[in-house]
Amino acid sequence: MRGLKKLTLMELKMFFRDPTGAFFTMIFPLMLVLVFGSIYGNGANPDFGGYGIVDVYVPSFTGMIVAISALTNLNTEIAKAREKGVLRRLKATPLRPLTILTAKIAMIFSVTSLSMILMVVIAKLAFGLRFNGNPIEVIVAFILSSFSFFAFGLVIASVMPNVRAAESFGFILLFLMLFLSGVFVPFEIVPDAVQQAAQIFPMTHVTTLMRGLWIGQSLVGHIKEVVVLLGILVAGVLISAKIFRWE
Repeated sequence: MRGLKKLTLMELKMFFRDPTGAFFTMIFPLMLVLVFGSIYGNGANPDFGGYGIVDVYVPSFTGMIVAISALTNLNTEIAKAREKGVLRRLKATPLRPLTILTAKIAMIFSVTSLSMILMVVIAKLAFGLRFNGNPIEVIVAFILSSFSFFAFGLVIASVMPNVRAAESFGFILLFLMLFLSGVFVPFEIVPDAVQQAAQIFPMTHVTTLMRGLWIGQSLVGHIKEVVVLLGILVAGVLISAKIFRWE
């Protein structure tokens, strides 16, 4: 446990030394909330069931935050550490391999959680963000969404041959999901065919789940999204355990 704590703190220090990762994980979502809120305000909109644009975008951006953490941070961090031989050297230390991966995931989850908290606080102070959900259910959904995407990111990191491939594939997949999974363009204003096609993306299920819980819907009413995300989590852990490469 002591080794895990020290390694996690070291990973946090290394993360914040990289301005690119910190910017896209923590600053970029805040900028989008401030930009959309400044342009459209947060007045009640009948298209969104009486909620404002910020009320819609904040829970929707949860999918963006966890996807950025998994696909551009965790994915590329592991690929970079493998390419530079860091994973191989760490594996040779008394630390167990599981401890090394746990420290990376703990660091990413800490940053992801902090980003989400900052976004909610700023949206509340600046635009009077509305929230009618159950806080416990929202937190559970956020944790499930995060670790499902982390498992997905581990699988990608396991199969990518180098850092460049990991970064390129991660960014392509991220932006594809941002525009098709109800994050940048709410489902209320896209054709049904696009909504159906978007079901193949995990971010779609995160967006649907978080938006529903945010406005007061029950977790029980989103069994489909919960089952899909649990399936991604379990499958991602099992697959990455089989194919993960240390060098």
